[in-house]
Amino acid sequence: MVAPHFPENIEKRKGALRRVIKARRVLPLPRERNAIIRRLARLVRFLEGRAVASVWPLSQEIDLRPLCAQLHRAGYVVALPETPPRGEALRFRRWAPQLRLHHGRFGTLYPAGEVITPDIIIVPLLSFDRQGGRLGYGGGYYDRTLALYPHAPAVGYALSRQESDEVPMDSYDQRLSYIVTEREIIQTTRPDRKG
Repeated sequence: MVAPHFPENIEKRKGALRRVIKARRVLPLPRERNAIIRRLARLVRFLEGRAVASVWPLSQEIDLRPLCAQLHRAGYVVALPETPPRGEALRFRRWAPQLRLHHGRFGTLYPAGEVITPDIIIVPLLSFDRQGGRLGYGGGYYDRTLALYPHAPAVGYALSRQESDEVPMDSYDQRLSYIVTEREIIQTTRPDRKG
């Protein structure tokens, strides 16, 4: 677990944790990625939603493309986020293997499919804690988005080495319902998110 000393200001604490995590971040081994995908697929089945908002990988992120394909083959509606201008929430667009992906903001890719309302939201992160605290990339997109979909379980995914004792949280930060690692599925203590 990461336990560096942080200044008192929450934004400074977040920035310090981002630097620590990014400095030691490495791509997962294939067996680690496969274990995360297996656990994510099992959790999606358990949660029983039919529309799953997933993620297309950026560099240094765990590649969930095999999960997207697996869920699509199993009959789930799979969507990928379109990143809007700063200050707005993500839009989730329906994905299928044959759809061409478009270049979006910050190096993201998204399909031109219809906008869907997700039942389950899979969330990328830099670090997490066991109370559902999530450290993202700093744009606030997922915090704004999760606030719009309180009914949808928010499922973070990461390597276990990305865990922190405590992620600095502000009043607008949204907690995760679950965190999936290569070792376990963690159900968090988030009281106000269904899941």
